[in-house]
Amino acid sequence: MSVAQIGSWKALAAGVSAVLVGLTLPTVAATPAAATATTTTGATTTGATAAAYDDTYYAGAIGKTGTALKTSLHGIIKNQTKISYSAVWEALKVTDQDPNNSSNVILLYSGISRSKSLNGGDVGDWNREHTWAQSHGDFGTSAGPGTDLHHLRPEDVQVNSIRGNKDFDTGGSSFTNSGGSLTDSNSFEPRSAVKGDVARMILYMAVRYEGDDSWPDLEPNDAVTNGSVPYHGRLSVLKQWNEQDPPSTSEQRRNELIYSNYQGNRNPFIDHPEWVESIW
Repeated sequence: MSVAQIGSWKALAAGVSAVLVGLTLPTVAATPAAATATTTTGATTTGATAAAYDDTYYAGAIGKTGTALKTSLHGIIKNQTKISYSAVWEALKVTDQDPNNSSNVILLYSGISRSKSLNGGDVGDWNREHTWAQSHGDFGTSAGPGTDLHHLRPEDVQVNSIRGNKDFDTGGSSFTNSGGSLTDSNSFEPRSAVKGDVARMILYMAVRYEGDDSWPDLEPNDAVTNGSVPYHGRLSVLKQWNEQDPPSTSEQRRNELIYSNYQGNRNPFIDHPEWVESIW
């Protein structure tokens, strides 16, 4: 190729580049499932996900604060499909599946990946942890709060027993398979990666169950000695955890699965964690 031909090709290439720079390419709208951006820390910005439901699912709550917001959200999320306690086993194998091993689930407090087949009541098994302790309102395992997937999670049998019905607070000592969780005589502190998850599950329960059906009115308070009363603490600590540990990709995925595949209702504090401060 001659020098003159090379020059002609360079000129042509420059012209094409200039035209491409001036073009505005069409944008592709994201679907709700893919609308969430992920940060470098693994936490997610919930704005895009929440916006997908603000004009529909949450339409009656947008713009409200305080008691009015809590009342509106209760009316939205209370109409869930209830599942049996036995059905919870299979549901947790889907909602809490290990993203790196489809044969396993991730245990809530321990962070351990354990085989889905090891569900049961023996040492080495995982069972169904009620994040809002059953005794705090004495609702048992009947369909309703006792089977609500928004607060039921897989956990090691022995770790579940160690947590018992303790309220949530900071401090305590480590234990076998703790994964960084701590406990003392009257409280339990989950590992850092799920502190926000725990807070949002407890506060979901407080909005979903308001005593206008056959279940008790569940409410958060700032105590760690709640026992069998329908309260769970400590609210001040739960609010801090909600701020410190924003919704993760796995938490949002779980919320979506419960909504679309099982109960037909959402945890509003995963979609809008700022609503915690608006209400409490």
